[in-house]
Amino acid sequence: MTAHSGGPSRIDTTVPHSARIWNYWLGGKDNYEVDRVAGDAFRQASPGIDVDARAGRYFLVRTIRYLAGEAGVRQFLDVGTGLPTVDNTHQVAQREAPESRIVYVDNDPLVLLHAQALLTSTPQGATRYIDADLADPESIIASAAGLLDLSRPVGLILSGILGHVTDYDEARSIVRRLLKGLPSGSYLSLHDAPDTDPERAAAQDQYNRTGAVPYILRTPEQIAGYFDGLEIVEPGVVRIPLWRPDLAGADADVSASVGIGGVGRLP
Repeated sequence: MTAHSGGPSRIDTTVPHSARIWNYWLGGKDNYEVDRVAGDAFRQASPGIDVDARAGRYFLVRTIRYLAGEAGVRQFLDVGTGLPTVDNTHQVAQREAPESRIVYVDNDPLVLLHAQALLTSTPQGATRYIDADLADPESIIASAAGLLDLSRPVGLILSGILGHVTDYDEARSIVRRLLKGLPSGSYLSLHDAPDTDPERAAAQDQYNRTGAVPYILRTPEQIAGYFDGLEIVEPGVVRIPLWRPDLAGADADVSASVGIGGVGRLP
C-alpha cells in the first residue's frame, strides 16, 4: 500500500504514512507516534479496519499459495510491497516452491531501510528489491528483468496500492502497462478498498486531510475493471474473505468495508 508517485526522498515523521499505519494495524513495530495517532483515529471512525487489514494479508497469502502451487508460477513481481510483516510474498511462495524468484518494488525510504529483511531467500530461489515508482511501469518491468525471466509466467501482485493513484483511468493504465511487459500465462493478484461503507469512507476522508498521500476508494465495478481482458480465476472478483477461504475462518468476517479482489490469468 505504499508505492506512489511524488513520494518524499526521506522519512517524514511529521505526517502519517499508509505503510507505517498498515504495519501498526497488523501489530508491527515499524511506525511512529504520528502513524499510531492517525491509525487510532481511523479505527475510531471505522472500527473494523484491523479486521480488514488482516483480511488483506490472508488474501495475499492464499493467492500466492495458489499461484506457486496449483498454477505453477515460479516468479513474482510484488509492486508496492510495504513494510515486512509476517508471511511476505517470498516466504509464502518459497514454502510452496523453494526455487521461486521474487522482485519487490517500492519507493518509500522506510521500506528501503528494511530491504534487508525482505532480501532473504531459500538457497534455491532469489529475491531482489527495486526502488522504483508505481507511476513508471516500464521502468519497473525493465528493472525486474534483471532477476526474472520475462519469457516465463510471472505473478504480478498489487495489494491495496492503486487507491494511491488519484485518477482511475491512470490506475487502469498502470495495470495494463505492467501486464503488457509480462508473457502469456502470467497472473494478476489484486485487491483494493471499496467505497461501499459510509464509516470507512468518512474515516478515509479524514485521513486524506492529514497531509498524507491520499487513498481513493473505488466502486466494486472499478476494482473489477482492473481485470479486464484477463481470464478470471474462480470464485471471481469478490470480497477478499470469500476468495478460497481456508485459514480456519480467520478472515471469515465479510463487512461492507472489507476489500475486493481476485486473481486473473493473462491469455
